[in-house]
Amino acid sequence: MTTLGSTTPTASPGPHRTTAPRGSRPASPPAPAPAGRSPLKGRLAVLAVTLGIFTIVTTEILPIGLLTRIGADFGVSDGTAGLMMTLPGFLAACAAPTVTLATARIDRRLMLCAFIALLALANFLAATAPVYGLVLLSRVLVGVVIGGFWSIGVGLAERLVPAESAGRATAVIFSAVPLGSVIGVPAGTFLGDLAGWRIACAAVGALAVAVLVLTALVVPALPAVRATGPALLRRTLRGVHTRFALLMTFLIVLAHFGAYTYVTPFLERTTHLATAGTVTAFLLVYGLAGVVGNFVGGAVVARRPRLVFGAAAGLTALATLLLPVLGRGPAGALALLVVWGVAYGAVPVASQTWFAKAAPGAPEAASVLFTASFQATLSLGALAGGMVVDRTSPSVVMTLGGATAALVVLAAWLHRAKQPAWPRS
Repeated sequence: MTTLGSTTPTASPGPHRTTAPRGSRPASPPAPAPAGRSPLKGRLAVLAVTLGIFTIVTTEILPIGLLTRIGADFGVSDGTAGLMMTLPGFLAACAAPTVTLATARIDRRLMLCAFIALLALANFLAATAPVYGLVLLSRVLVGVVIGGFWSIGVGLAERLVPAESAGRATAVIFSAVPLGSVIGVPAGTFLGDLAGWRIACAAVGALAVAVLVLTALVVPALPAVRATGPALLRRTLRGVHTRFALLMTFLIVLAHFGAYTYVTPFLERTTHLATAGTVTAFLLVYGLAGVVGNFVGGAVVARRPRLVFGAAAGLTALATLLLPVLGRGPAGALALLVVWGVAYGAVPVASQTWFAKAAPGAPEAASVLFTASFQATLSLGALAGGMVVDRTSPSVVMTLGGATAALVVLAAWLHRAKQPAWPRS
């Protein structure tokens, strides 16, 4: 999921815990950072988790930049190639709650290593796949990794470093999300242009092996200390704020990935970019704009979640609706991609923060719902966009994505009109 996260600690569970909602399983007190560990070892452990998320994000969205090349290699349409984005999201949505419930008593270090090893296997399988079906199988494995790693990994900062450094460490971990878009995907696309998409997949697999070794060496034993039960998940789902979070996340992720999954065909066929390197450069600019949006949104969203969510959706709608009109030339397309990048860069932090504010007493449950809803809708968006692009054109996909994003602005306004009080910690 493809998928998730922010560069601000406001949306992430901190070292202090509140009372769980009535009827749920009581939360265990947070485990302290391991005694006797040096600050350097703690920082290296945080780095290992960060690199794990970076590798996962790069693997998940790498097909966006290589979509047409992989499709041409196997003789499949753009919509069929888009299944590489659809499958991981659906599997991640299932894996997030399943792994959280099923691995409640297993050491988190062992689980992190297992998921990174599985990620390496998935990348190597894709790199050597003789038929497209094996590529899709590799994407199934990626989906399991996304849901499993995220469900247990993003809240570990407070157990790796002292309490006073947990917020900063959490911010570092979540910074891997936009960096995967800015560095990982353009670099993988560039490598694919030079040596082929199989080499790009193999390179990411090699990176996963390196991350596995680092994780095994520097991450300490992390016995599970909290368990999120089905009752807590059900109770969290009943809140009005959580339901608004689900609605708005569904609409904006559907709009974004329904359109962005097919941005490469749009740039090639509608904007008529001459070379694959130019497409890569445009995606890099988009990614850089996303980092800006992530930081700007993260600085404001804790105080004004409706404003950030609504503004991000409005700018996304504006950019995608105008792309078929103004994006026929390189200058217009690049300008609108910058707007789109800034807008969408704020979406994950806005969604995550909204879920966290909706359930302050159940941060792990909120994280599971965020991950599952985000990844499921990512897949649905890529699937819906693929069905549309095979029957019409990339321009129609952009228009439909913009119309869907506009509905999020309406949902944010409705939430403001209802004026429901945010739950207290």
